[in-house]
Amino acid sequence: MSEPSTTYLIGVVLVSAAVTWTLRAAPFALLVPLRRSRLLPYLNASMPVGVMTILVVHSLLSSASTSSGARPWAALAVATAATAAVHLWRHNFVLSILTGTGLHVALASTVFAA
Repeated sequence: MSEPSTTYLIGVVLVSAAVTWTLRAAPFALLVPLRRSRLLPYLNASMPVGVMTILVVHSLLSSASTSSGARPWAALAVATAATAAVHLWRHNFVLSILTGTGLHVALASTVFAA
């Protein structure tokens, strides 16, 4: 097997550099039209609610499919109500999620444990 020529190696380095530069510059080039778009403010306003809805539905459905009986549902109901209450009170997604998660773990492992 012979060694690659110098011309071939220079070509490989130049192509690799061009691809790397293009991939790193592309996000900045795409930001310019997005800043003038009317879609971006809409997504900024609606995505947190959409993400929270998907997380709640997924969490409730996955918990329902992995557990049986009324006790796990009671822990879910209490934790979901606490999450909503904390969010309505403080308007903080992180605090709401941490509160609901912590409460659910505590209730599921102690009070409502089967």
